[in-house]
Amino acid sequence: MRESVAAMNHEPGIRDFMPGGSADAEGIARAGSPLPAGTTPATEEAVIEALKTVHDPEIPVNIYDLGLIYGIEMLGDGDVRIEMTLTAPACPVAGEMPVMVAKAVAGTPGVGEVEVQLVWEPSWNPRRMSEEARLLLDMF
Repeated sequence: MRESVAAMNHEPGIRDFMPGGSADAEGIARAGSPLPAGTTPATEEAVIEALKTVHDPEIPVNIYDLGLIYGIEMLGDGDVRIEMTLTAPACPVAGEMPVMVAKAVAGTPGVGEVEVQLVWEPSWNPRRMSEEARLLLDMF
């Protein structure tokens, strides 16, 4: 009985939504490979541009301007760690979105390995959106 109650009370993680084991045991989506020695790492601006190519299929705004990216950690070797959330835990693309983000960022010149961690705190709300996103969605 304890296990079923604990299972019912856990916060959703990426593993709860990932099809076919796309996330590792810690619930992290990964893409990319280590950069060759001597490669100049990408800038944070280049990573942000890559993030802006990823869209929630139900909302015509990129995930960066929606405010779904909570953190970007640029490591000196070109690796990137990202914390992101979703507009809602039951988002239909919850299992795919972190993988899409990892692949988009990993495709940026100067980016090595990418880890994307799905987080739920703080909860997303429309105040996190950029002014541009609010204009596009007519939320003023």
